[in-house]
Amino acid sequence: MNKFIKAINALENGNLEKAFQYINEVKEKGKPEEKYDLAHELFQLGFLDHAKDLFSDLLQEYPDEGELKIRLAEVLIEMDDIEQALLILEEISENDPDYTEALLLLADLYQMQGLWEVSEQKLLQAENRAPDEEVVQFALAELYASVGRFAQAVRRYEQILSTMNEIAGVNIYERLAETYSAAGEFEKALHYFEEANKHQKLLDINTLFKYGFTAYHAGYWKTAIEKFNEVITLDPEYQSVYLLLAKCYEHENDLEKSWETIQKGLKVNDFQKELYFYGGKILLKLQNQEKAEQMLREAIAIDPSYIDPVITLNKILLHDHRYEEVIELSSPLIQEGEEDPEILWDLAISYQHMEQYSESLNCYRQAYNFLKDNEQFLQNFGEFLMEEGKRGEAIEIYNKLVQLDPGNVEYTNTLEHLLMSNEI
Repeated sequence: MNKFIKAINALENGNLEKAFQYINEVKEKGKPEEKYDLAHELFQLGFLDHAKDLFSDLLQEYPDEGELKIRLAEVLIEMDDIEQALLILEEISENDPDYTEALLLLADLYQMQGLWEVSEQKLLQAENRAPDEEVVQFALAELYASVGRFAQAVRRYEQILSTMNEIAGVNIYERLAETYSAAGEFEKALHYFEEANKHQKLLDINTLFKYGFTAYHAGYWKTAIEKFNEVITLDPEYQSVYLLLAKCYEHENDLEKSWETIQKGLKVNDFQKELYFYGGKILLKLQNQEKAEQMLREAIAIDPSYIDPVITLNKILLHDHRYEEVIELSSPLIQEGEEDPEILWDLAISYQHMEQYSESLNCYRQAYNFLKDNEQFLQNFGEFLMEEGKRGEAIEIYNKLVQLDPGNVEYTNTLEHLLMSNEI
């Protein structure tokens, strides 16, 4: 039994002292092939320092061997010595038969550093040298997909698919599905998810979620429901699935199932503010206002700056003439710099009913900057201004209303009355 095999057996048996003895013997007296094989195995087992020493020794014997530089660079990358790895890879000559592999590794390193353009240059060099090499096309596709250049990514993935449907353990149908989905082309994405499902016995949980997500955005609610439920079967703790599944059930007009899904999601994570908000909306549709209000307040308690449940709760409170509660809920947001026009409008109405007219006017004026083309808002504002005797501003508002609806006799008559009153 040679020293290489003895060293590996000793490592696998946990006899490190004996293993390191054999490793040193190979390093001092072993043949180049033995050193290479041992270095490769040590790298795989995670003994990086010893692998580095062996590959470095071999490079001293064969300084122009590109493959050895690549193997040493891989070890250095695992040791987080990126700078030294780059220097070694850049030494490889363009005439070296392993230069294409070096370019791929260089591209990975530059991509890790966020140098996307340099990475692309290296990959395009590799493509120029080996245009039909699937691993090069795959690397380019992955790069383009990661930076949002989806059309270029799709072209490369489809080129690979013409010869194989899997590379480096990655299903190309899945990649195409994910890329089309990210590009917003959900119908095309669904086709490739279906193909991935055919060519792979069991999709992993993240792919199933993306499949459901794509079906949801394409409006295929039943397909989305099926895939999301498969995700939950595999992992009930998969938090992201519950809100989307609840929305699918709502689209299918199954509000009870939607509410049931929300409750299950909250058992997994009772700090998910979006589920409380959406649960409140579903409960309103189920005519359970008391519980809906409770859910909305839970969402706001988790995040007081979460605007959507504040707006929804305001509408409930306004409907019930609970103006003080609107002010209590919304005025702190405005004081902190929030400028949401819906909240300003709600506050304007509430202050008006509470006879706090200066505060109401201030909110109306702020909201007007955002709601100049909202007819209902302009009606409210215009009526308030007339009640407060502010004819000049009222004229401006009714001018806008007449522009929005020239055939509305009420707007025209009110504007004419204001103009006449203003002249007197």
